[in-house]
Amino acid sequence: MTRQEILKRQQEIVDAAKRESRDLTETERAEFDDLQRQLDELPETAETGGGSQEQRAARATTTEQMPPQDPQQAAQRAIAEERKRAAEITSLCRSFGISPEEYINNGSTMDQVREAVLGRLQQTGAPVNARVTADEGDKFRSRASDGMLLRAGIAVESPADGASQIRGMSLRDLAIECFSREGEDAMHYLRMDSSELYSNLCRQFYNPTAAFPSILDNTIRKSIVQLYNQVPTTFQAWTTKGSLSDFKETPDHEYVMGGLGDFEEVPENGEIKADVPRTELLPSRRLKTYGKQFSMTRQAFINDDIGFLTKIPGAYATKAKMTLDKQVYSLIFDNKKIFDGKPLFDAAHANVMPAGAKPSQQTIQKMILQMQRQKDQFGEAIYVIPKWIIVPVGYEFDLAVILHSTQVTGSNNNDINPLYNYPINIVQTPVLNAMAAGKAAPWFMVADPMSAKSIQVDYLNGQETPIVRRMETPGTLGFTWDIYTDWGIAVRDFRGINKNPGEVIE
Repeated sequence: MTRQEILKRQQEIVDAAKRESRDLTETERAEFDDLQRQLDELPETAETGGGSQEQRAARATTTEQMPPQDPQQAAQRAIAEERKRAAEITSLCRSFGISPEEYINNGSTMDQVREAVLGRLQQTGAPVNARVTADEGDKFRSRASDGMLLRAGIAVESPADGASQIRGMSLRDLAIECFSREGEDAMHYLRMDSSELYSNLCRQFYNPTAAFPSILDNTIRKSIVQLYNQVPTTFQAWTTKGSLSDFKETPDHEYVMGGLGDFEEVPENGEIKADVPRTELLPSRRLKTYGKQFSMTRQAFINDDIGFLTKIPGAYATKAKMTLDKQVYSLIFDNKKIFDGKPLFDAAHANVMPAGAKPSQQTIQKMILQMQRQKDQFGEAIYVIPKWIIVPVGYEFDLAVILHSTQVTGSNNNDINPLYNYPINIVQTPVLNAMAAGKAAPWFMVADPMSAKSIQVDYLNGQETPIVRRMETPGTLGFTWDIYTDWGIAVRDFRGINKNPGEVIE
């Protein structure tokens, strides 16, 4: 038979089954497979289109909606759809102890099967609010993801039932199990080598219902959340957290109200005088997006390396949080101009010491007093409550002595230490040491934001943890993911933060 005759006969077999809304019979399937073997043995020609199996599949994707359709491709799609239908029906029916054979053989759709299952449940006295959903696939994906995390050594607080059994599975075994649950012939994939199996998995890239890519997505997301929260950054200890709904540079819609006149005595039968408060708009805020891309390579799959599921995404999540940490400290270290056109720390802002020195009882007291003398935008006194001391590495032990000694160190008169148990927290960061690079390392004092604001970190809709998204168009051979996050750092006010230029740390 010629290629055209083979394809024509295959199309006739598929069309006959579709007209009768049934699956291929054993005889028809045997004939179809025999025709396919004959077709594979024929030499490729320019007329039919040569190339590898992957190249032919790629051409089929780009011409899927363009008539006339290749009968071979139509047959393959019809068989794949039928296998998927059979797998979904089987999963649903088994969830309720019902045989799926009747519905598979008579060509029922999933909606028809759900209706029939619900009818049976009502006849047998099942609750009328029973949910008829094919949730077995979701359960399998959940326990597979938890099993992969356990295998990678990541603690899972409440692993899904059965996760420990999947824990010992290789990536190859897991992929074959996924194919089997989707109605595919497991023996067909068992006979493949790992490279060929990986090529078949890559064809599932565009399929949103495919189990294997979904398991990879879930595993990566869970590992990122856990590892991101464990990154030992310090910016979150003293900055305030905000949320923005878009990326537009919009002035903050919160106004500072002040300039109120003092309350005046109202004499008997007297008139209460009107007063008009003044307002001032706070500085603008804006979000930016930061991200990277990573892939599960063919080599990683063949080598059964699950590090790409946990270590690589976790490393990117860690780097994202460290990048944010560095940007926050760069803002206060670089001392650039802010919303009023002056540097953040400036004599006009009354928030910087004239000479640098290391933390001591005297220098800390001077900074506290300077902060407490601040006035608001309208010239009124405000109650600033210092809450944090931010220092580079090297001062932690000195501060422990300063803040927890009952007497002034080195005093011959047993003077009482006024800073003894002063309610202020120590935040130590090596980022300031790295930025100083052998020069004077500054240190800072930050107020409780309820008394005076300083630095704020905003996230898009409050989402702190990086987002992972499998690319719609793979950029490399294999599965590719984007990991990205959105944040913005803004100076809300200069009154809530004070700077000491410091000195060189030996």
